[in-house]
Amino acid sequence: MTSGDGDRRETILRVATRLFAALGYDATTTSQIVEATGLSADALREEFGSRRELYLAVMERAYLAERASLEAALRGGSAATPEQTALMVHRIVDHYIDFCLAWPEVPALWLHRWLSDASDLTSVERDYVRPLLEMGGDAVGPAVSAGHIAPDADLDLLFAAMIWCVHGFMLGGVLGADDRRHGADDPEMLRRFRGWLHRTLHRAAGLPGPPPS
Repeated sequence: MTSGDGDRRETILRVATRLFAALGYDATTTSQIVEATGLSADALREEFGSRRELYLAVMERAYLAERASLEAALRGGSAATPEQTALMVHRIVDHYIDFCLAWPEVPALWLHRWLSDASDLTSVERDYVRPLLEMGGDAVGPAVSAGHIAPDADLDLLFAAMIWCVHGFMLGGVLGADDRRHGADDPEMLRRFRGWLHRTLHRAAGLPGPPPS
Protein backbone atom coordinates (compact mmCIF):
# COMPACT_ATOMS: atom_id res chain seq x y z
CA MET A 1 0.00 0.00 0.00
CA THR A 2 1.37 3.40 -0.93
CA SER A 3 1.36 6.45 1.29
CA GLY A 4 -1.40 7.88 -0.85
CA ASP A 5 -3.48 4.74 -0.37
CA GLY A 6 -2.99 5.03 3.38
CA ASP A 7 -4.13 8.65 3.33
CA ARG A 8 -7.20 7.67 1.31
CA ARG A 9 -8.09 4.90 3.75
CA GLU A 10 -7.66 7.21 6.74
CA THR A 11 -9.81 9.87 5.08
CA ILE A 12 -12.61 7.37 4.53
CA LEU A 13 -12.38 6.13 8.13
CA ARG A 14 -12.50 9.66 9.55
CA VAL A 15 -15.46 10.69 7.42
CA ALA A 16 -17.35 7.45 8.05
CA THR A 17 -16.74 7.75 11.79
CA ARG A 18 -18.23 11.23 11.77
CA LEU A 19 -21.27 10.17 9.75
CA PHE A 20 -21.94 6.97 11.71
CA ALA A 21 -21.62 8.96 14.95
CA ALA A 22 -24.03 11.65 13.74
CA LEU A 23 -26.61 9.52 11.94
CA GLY A 24 -26.02 5.94 13.00
CA TYR A 25 -25.13 3.04 10.75
CA ASP A 26 -28.69 2.34 9.63
CA ALA A 27 -29.29 5.93 8.47
CA THR A 28 -25.91 6.46 6.79
CA THR A 29 -25.80 5.55 3.11
CA THR A 30 -22.84 4.68 0.95
CA SER A 31 -23.74 7.67 -1.24
CA GLN A 32 -23.42 10.01 1.75
CA ILE A 33 -19.98 8.62 2.56
CA VAL A 34 -18.85 8.92 -1.04
CA GLU A 35 -20.09 12.51 -1.26
CA ALA A 36 -18.51 13.52 2.06
CA THR A 37 -15.12 12.02 1.19
CA GLY A 38 -15.06 13.38 -2.33
CA LEU A 39 -13.94 9.94 -3.50
CA SER A 40 -15.62 7.53 -5.85
CA ALA A 41 -17.75 4.55 -4.91
CA ASP A 42 -15.08 2.38 -6.54
CA ALA A 43 -12.43 3.81 -4.21
CA LEU A 44 -14.65 3.01 -1.23
CA ARG A 45 -15.12 -0.57 -2.41
CA GLU A 46 -11.41 -0.99 -3.07
CA GLU A 47 -10.56 0.01 0.48
CA PHE A 48 -13.36 -1.64 2.48
CA GLY A 49 -15.56 -3.72 0.19
CA SER A 50 -18.92 -2.75 1.66
CA ARG A 51 -20.60 -0.32 4.04
CA ARG A 52 -20.82 -3.14 6.59
CA GLU A 53 -17.08 -3.76 6.44
CA LEU A 54 -16.42 -0.04 6.68
CA TYR A 55 -18.56 0.21 9.83
CA LEU A 56 -16.69 -2.68 11.41
CA ALA A 57 -13.39 -0.98 10.52
CA VAL A 58 -14.62 2.22 12.19
CA MET A 59 -15.54 0.33 15.35
CA GLU A 60 -12.24 -1.56 15.33
CA ARG A 61 -10.30 1.71 14.96
CA ALA A 62 -12.17 3.18 17.94
CA TYR A 63 -11.58 -0.01 19.93
CA LEU A 64 -7.84 0.01 19.30
CA ALA A 65 -7.59 3.63 20.42
CA GLU A 66 -9.62 2.90 23.56
CA ARG A 67 -7.55 -0.20 24.29
CA ALA A 68 -4.35 1.84 24.06
CA SER A 69 -5.81 4.34 26.53
CA LEU A 70 -6.81 1.61 28.98
CA GLU A 71 -3.42 -0.06 28.68
CA ALA A 72 -1.80 3.28 29.53
CA ALA A 73 -4.06 3.60 32.58
CA LEU A 74 -3.12 0.12 33.80
CA ARG A 75 0.59 0.29 32.96
CA GLY A 76 2.69 -0.02 36.08
CA GLY A 77 -0.39 -0.17 38.27
CA SER A 78 -1.17 -2.70 40.93
CA ALA A 79 -4.02 -3.81 43.16
CA ALA A 80 -1.61 -5.08 45.82
CA THR A 81 -2.77 -2.59 48.46
CA PRO A 82 -5.93 -0.55 49.01
CA GLU A 83 -4.03 2.64 48.17
CA GLN A 84 -2.63 1.22 44.92
CA THR A 85 -6.10 -0.04 44.00
CA ALA A 86 -7.51 3.45 44.49
CA LEU A 87 -4.82 4.96 42.28
CA MET A 88 -5.57 2.42 39.54
CA VAL A 89 -9.32 3.02 39.63
CA HIS A 90 -8.85 6.79 39.41
CA ARG A 91 -6.36 6.45 36.55
CA ILE A 92 -8.97 4.42 34.67
CA VAL A 93 -11.54 7.18 35.25
CA ASP A 94 -9.21 9.93 34.04
CA HIS A 95 -8.03 7.99 31.01
CA TYR A 96 -11.60 7.22 29.97
CA ILE A 97 -12.69 10.84 30.23
CA ASP A 98 -9.58 11.94 28.33
CA PHE A 99 -10.15 9.28 25.68
CA CYS A 100 -13.71 10.48 25.05
CA LEU A 101 -12.49 14.07 24.87
CA ALA A 102 -9.96 13.05 22.21
CA TRP A 103 -12.46 10.81 20.40
CA PRO A 104 -15.83 12.59 20.84
CA GLU A 105 -17.48 10.42 18.17
CA VAL A 106 -17.06 7.25 20.24
CA PRO A 107 -19.81 7.98 22.81
CA ALA A 108 -22.17 8.78 19.93
CA LEU A 109 -21.29 5.56 18.09
CA TRP A 110 -22.13 3.53 21.18
CA LEU A 111 -25.28 5.51 21.95
CA HIS A 112 -26.61 4.55 18.53
CA ARG A 113 -25.86 0.90 19.29
CA TRP A 114 -27.61 1.19 22.65
CA LEU A 115 -30.65 2.33 20.63
CA SER A 116 -30.41 -0.83 18.47
CA ASP A 117 -28.52 0.73 15.56
CA ALA A 118 -26.77 -1.89 13.37
CA SER A 119 -28.49 -4.56 15.44
CA ASP A 120 -27.75 -7.21 12.81
CA LEU A 121 -24.01 -6.81 13.46
CA THR A 122 -24.03 -8.88 16.63
CA SER A 123 -20.27 -9.41 16.96
CA VAL A 124 -19.42 -5.77 17.76
CA GLU A 125 -19.88 -5.96 21.53
CA ARG A 126 -18.12 -9.32 21.71
CA ASP A 127 -15.13 -8.11 19.69
CA TYR A 128 -14.80 -4.51 20.84
CA VAL A 129 -16.39 -4.20 24.30
CA ARG A 130 -15.88 -7.51 26.05
CA PRO A 131 -12.07 -7.46 25.74
CA LEU A 132 -11.90 -4.03 27.39
CA LEU A 133 -14.17 -5.07 30.24
CA GLU A 134 -12.08 -8.18 30.77
CA MET A 135 -8.89 -6.11 30.84
CA GLY A 136 -10.33 -3.85 33.51
CA GLY A 137 -11.75 -6.76 35.45
CA ASP A 138 -8.48 -8.68 35.36
CA ALA A 139 -6.62 -5.63 36.67
CA VAL A 140 -9.03 -4.62 39.42
CA GLY A 141 -10.74 -7.93 40.18
CA PRO A 142 -8.03 -9.23 42.56
CA ALA A 143 -8.65 -6.17 44.73
CA VAL A 144 -12.15 -7.43 45.44
CA SER A 145 -10.83 -10.82 46.59
CA ALA A 146 -8.25 -9.04 48.75
CA GLY A 147 -10.90 -6.79 50.31
CA HIS A 148 -9.49 -3.57 48.82
CA ILE A 149 -12.81 -2.88 47.09
CA ALA A 150 -16.16 -3.17 48.83
CA PRO A 151 -17.59 -6.67 48.25
CA ASP A 152 -20.93 -5.23 47.15
CA ALA A 153 -19.39 -2.73 44.69
CA ASP A 154 -20.17 -5.01 41.68
CA LEU A 155 -17.35 -4.31 39.22
CA ASP A 156 -19.55 -4.94 36.19
CA LEU A 157 -21.95 -2.21 37.22
CA LEU A 158 -19.16 0.05 38.46
CA PHE A 159 -17.48 0.08 35.03
CA ALA A 160 -20.86 0.35 33.31
CA ALA A 161 -21.83 3.33 35.46
CA MET A 162 -18.58 5.09 34.57
CA ILE A 163 -19.28 4.56 30.87
CA TRP A 164 -22.91 5.67 31.14
CA CYS A 165 -21.98 8.82 33.04
CA VAL A 166 -19.13 9.82 30.72
CA HIS A 167 -21.16 9.20 27.57
CA GLY A 168 -24.15 11.07 28.98
CA PHE A 169 -22.01 14.05 29.94
CA MET A 170 -20.18 14.15 26.60
CA LEU A 171 -23.41 13.99 24.61
CA GLY A 172 -25.85 15.91 26.77
CA GLY A 173 -23.91 18.02 29.24
CA VAL A 174 -25.56 19.48 32.33
CA LEU A 175 -28.36 22.02 32.39
CA GLY A 176 -27.05 25.23 33.95
CA ALA A 177 -28.77 28.11 35.72
CA ASP A 178 -28.83 29.93 32.37
CA ASP A 179 -31.05 27.14 30.94
CA ARG A 180 -28.26 26.13 28.57
CA ARG A 181 -26.49 22.79 28.51
CA HIS A 182 -22.84 22.87 29.53
CA GLY A 183 -20.63 19.95 28.60
CA ALA A 184 -17.09 19.01 27.70
CA ASP A 185 -16.48 22.32 25.91
CA ASP A 186 -17.05 24.17 29.20
CA PRO A 187 -13.81 23.87 31.23
CA GLU A 188 -15.47 24.60 34.56
CA MET A 189 -18.27 22.09 34.02
CA LEU A 190 -15.75 19.51 32.83
CA ARG A 191 -13.74 20.07 36.01
CA ARG A 192 -16.86 19.67 38.13
CA PHE A 193 -17.92 16.51 36.30
CA ARG A 194 -14.49 14.92 36.55
CA GLY A 195 -14.34 15.58 40.30
CA TRP A 196 -17.89 14.33 40.83
CA LEU A 197 -17.21 11.09 38.94
CA HIS A 198 -14.05 10.45 40.95
CA ARG A 199 -15.92 11.00 44.22
CA THR A 200 -18.90 8.90 43.16
CA LEU A 201 -16.87 5.86 42.06
CA HIS A 202 -14.50 6.22 45.02
CA ARG A 203 -17.41 5.92 47.43
CA ALA A 204 -19.19 3.21 45.44
CA ALA A 205 -16.05 1.09 45.43
CA GLY A 206 -15.32 1.73 49.11
CA LEU A 207 -11.81 2.93 48.34
CA PRO A 208 -9.55 4.22 51.13
CA GLY A 209 -8.71 7.83 51.81
CA PRO A 210 -10.10 10.90 50.09
CA PRO A 211 -10.79 10.87 46.33
CA PRO A 212 -8.75 13.13 44.06
CA SER A 213 -9.75 16.77 44.42
